[in-house]
Amino acid sequence: MYRYDQYDQALVDERVAQFRDQIARWKAGDLTDDELRPLRLQNGLYIQRHAPMFRIAVPYGMLASRQLRCLAELARTYDRGYGHFTTRHNMQFNWPKIEDVPEMLAELAKVQMHAIQTSGNCIRNVTTDQFAGVAADEILDPRPLCEILRQWSTFHPEFAFLPRKFKIAVNGAKEDRALTWFHDIGLHIVKTDDGLTGFRVIVGGGLGRTPIKGEVVREFLPWQDILAYSEAILRVYNRYGRRDNAYKARIKILVQALGVTEFARQVDAEWEHLKGGPATITQAEYDRVAACFEPPAYESLPAIDEEFVRQQAGSVPFARWVERNVRPHRVAGYASVTLSLKKPGTAPGDITSEQMDAAAQLADNYSFGELRVTHEQNLVLADVEQRRLFDLWQEARAAGFATPNIGLLTDMICCPGGDFCDLANARSIPVAKAVQARFEDLDYLWDIGDIELNFSGCMNSCGHHHVGHIGILGVDKGNEEWYQITLGGRQGNEAQLGQVIGRSFPAEEVPNVIETLVRFYIAQRQEDERFIETFDRLGVDAFKVAVYGDKARLKAAA
Repeated sequence: MYRYDQYDQALVDERVAQFRDQIARWKAGDLTDDELRPLRLQNGLYIQRHAPMFRIAVPYGMLASRQLRCLAELARTYDRGYGHFTTRHNMQFNWPKIEDVPEMLAELAKVQMHAIQTSGNCIRNVTTDQFAGVAADEILDPRPLCEILRQWSTFHPEFAFLPRKFKIAVNGAKEDRALTWFHDIGLHIVKTDDGLTGFRVIVGGGLGRTPIKGEVVREFLPWQDILAYSEAILRVYNRYGRRDNAYKARIKILVQALGVTEFARQVDAEWEHLKGGPATITQAEYDRVAACFEPPAYESLPAIDEEFVRQQAGSVPFARWVERNVRPHRVAGYASVTLSLKKPGTAPGDITSEQMDAAAQLADNYSFGELRVTHEQNLVLADVEQRRLFDLWQEARAAGFATPNIGLLTDMICCPGGDFCDLANARSIPVAKAVQARFEDLDYLWDIGDIELNFSGCMNSCGHHHVGHIGILGVDKGNEEWYQITLGGRQGNEAQLGQVIGRSFPAEEVPNVIETLVRFYIAQRQEDERFIETFDRLGVDAFKVAVYGDKARLKAAA
């Protein structure tokens, strides 16, 4: 993974000193709350419902074991002994004191971490596929270009105060695992028939109050030009993006207002001034950054380990875990393992300080001291020897990481919701736990098969409910918590938004509604159809009738 040079370290250390001074001035009364607000936001510090919330950057999801141990120590020392992984790969602490945050930043700086631009109207954390560099379907490892984008966007003076927050996702594989279609900028690495490498550029995607799938503004852009072209996009957005209405300030609204053809024309016009200039990525610079992502010292191993095959045959629980939590690796004899943070009874994405230490130790023992954070709020050990999977499974099980539910209904994405977030309309964690409890029987889960369930506590869609096969959205009705259901959303190459099925439900009814949907699917599926395939075949009206009965049937016929 990327290692700081002296310039990176100096930048982060100086930011720590600067923020320490800003907090001291605020405590002394020399800075008002309003004056402090933009300063703390660009250092990841929110004021939430019960306490400050501190968000720490995990660039493109990469974590070293020493960094995770630092997070564990921060959780113990300055919080309540746990943290929460977000859908942007970041770590959130929900209970720190404002005056402690400079000390937390100082500890983070010692392990090459920071909280810069994890909030505020700036370019946020760049994200990518959690299997980058090890996926069998990869065209090019996206991590070096993610790092170059990260460096370019950090403290960019022209884009420090954009109309709204701005998010970039990069996918380097044939299958999109980075939700690129729903980012402000989505980048697909592509290769031409002539062997040239570049990007398909997507602009104007986003979830939230107005969910919109992005549109392609350029089918092929040489990789050397990605900084200049991104700068052109941001200049057009910065010039014309609305600042008078927070709900209409995202670039997705501007792209829709101008039309994608006119927006692309304006970007191209701006790019003409930047093309071939200082923002062009040289081969030497790419090679310098790419050297940080050289493959580890893999051993020469057989493609299939015979003892591993026997262990699966001899243990049904282990075989289930392998089927759900283990993925093929591009190197023979290795595998990538997802550590589930969705054990029944726990808040999705939450991890205790003890578990952080345990995960760090697993990374040291089995995966070259590195981990990945996924946007589904799990952890990945990317480079595990096949012959050691059984031992890893036993240790992961002891730490609470071995629930074999990846891709199943209880592997849900869920935001912190109204228990913590000041923006939320409704709580999400208690309802998520109630759904988990309803479906905790593993045999039942396995019979149901692949279902993506995503849960957001408000229209900001931090839980990505719009793109879940089943989406749950917390809504406010007369100061009461209700929950709206969407169906048919999905991520990947065929990404699309879900459809609202009808009236919302009180919290106590949500598990019943989910079970009704699942039972209807099981009754209607053909052969090995997944939930989303049955939904596509039958259509949303059939599922509406299953949930609402005759009223839905009459409405569909009208």
